[in-house]
Amino acid sequence: MKRLSVPLRMKLPFLAAGFLSFLFSVWLYFVQGETTAGVFVGLWVPSIHSLGTLLLTPVEVPTTARTTERQEVLS
Repeated sequence: MKRLSVPLRMKLPFLAAGFLSFLFSVWLYFVQGETTAGVFVGLWVPSIHSLGTLLLTPVEVPTTARTTERQEVLS
């Protein structure tokens, strides 16, 4: 069995949490009849995926800022 790549392994918990949240919201909405709670939990899905994107996206410092910092250190 092929091993998962590192980026995919890092994304997997967020994808699984989003999918489970979606399933839970569908269960609340249709099975339990809790429409308000189902919609509320359904709004968690984009929030979970946004959190994953925020945490997993590397921060890049603009080149001009790096150059300015190096000049300040060298001075």
